[in-house]
Amino acid sequence: MNKQLVALLVLLGAASVYLYSLENKTEDSTYGFQQFKLDFNKKYMREGEEQYRKNIFLRNIVKINEHNSNPSNTYIMGVNQFTDLTQAEFAALYLTLQVPSGKKVSTDSEQTIPSLNGDIDWSAQGKVTPVKNQGNCGSCWAFSATASIESALMQGDASVSLSEQQLVDCSRSYGNQGCNGGWMDSAFDYIIAGGITDTASYPYIAKDQACKTAGGQYKITDYVDIEDCTGLLNALNGRPISVAVDASTWSSYRSGLLTNCGSNVNHGVLLVGATDAYWRIKNSWGASWGESGFIRLGKSAKPNICAICNYASYPVL
Repeated sequence: MNKQLVALLVLLGAASVYLYSLENKTEDSTYGFQQFKLDFNKKYMREGEEQYRKNIFLRNIVKINEHNSNPSNTYIMGVNQFTDLTQAEFAALYLTLQVPSGKKVSTDSEQTIPSLNGDIDWSAQGKVTPVKNQGNCGSCWAFSATASIESALMQGDASVSLSEQQLVDCSRSYGNQGCNGGWMDSAFDYIIAGGITDTASYPYIAKDQACKTAGGQYKITDYVDIEDCTGLLNALNGRPISVAVDASTWSSYRSGLLTNCGSNVNHGVLLVGATDAYWRIKNSWGASWGESGFIRLGKSAKPNICAICNYASYPVL
């Protein structure tokens, strides 16, 4: 991509986010923070918390500006619901995926994978349910699991929103820890044993509570663990897939191809598409985050970006 095009993309993206710096007048910075609170319904109740959050917000704005002013970057950062959090706070709240001890990890880290005959995008084909929001609960694993089952059901034209809250509340005996984290395959094990109900019957509240209803009418018979990046790409031809990723650098993502990723998986999401240039992922942080709730991970230089190939699985109806 030439530098002029990159610069234009940066300018267009910058127009869609708040752009401030510490060089602004005090009243301008204050206005920016006040608008942020309104846009994301932020309320700070403890004494001194508002000033603390404002200071974090301003520091994050500087980082966003610095990133977006660099034409070599392939993605744009922006303000979202996480801009008043430190990286440590963000990780503690949202990067809570728990890999079971002894779980085999794919060793395929850098292999070259085959070129696609055509782009894959299950959301464009209407086989992906709308983006959801896990809120202040470390339940990404539940959202990844339900999303892959919802898409499997949609392959047969059955559209339903499954209950993440039921998994949060009722699957602890399978190794999950509610809002403190869990694992997609462990959620699948719970559903194999007794099924799962829908969101309307068991609404999401983003909090741990006692199990209200165990099991339900929606069932799976098994799940398949995928071995490597080539296997992931081949499996994606048939359906969206639950994947574990390192999302440590995702908090301020707005648009474009994210390429700066670690390899310590900490977040569960749904892989919905791929091209030769990127993997496309449905997240569970609401539609105001990223590209209407989705993110693209640049894979041309490194197929296993964000460790996306290390732990992937899909349910079998």
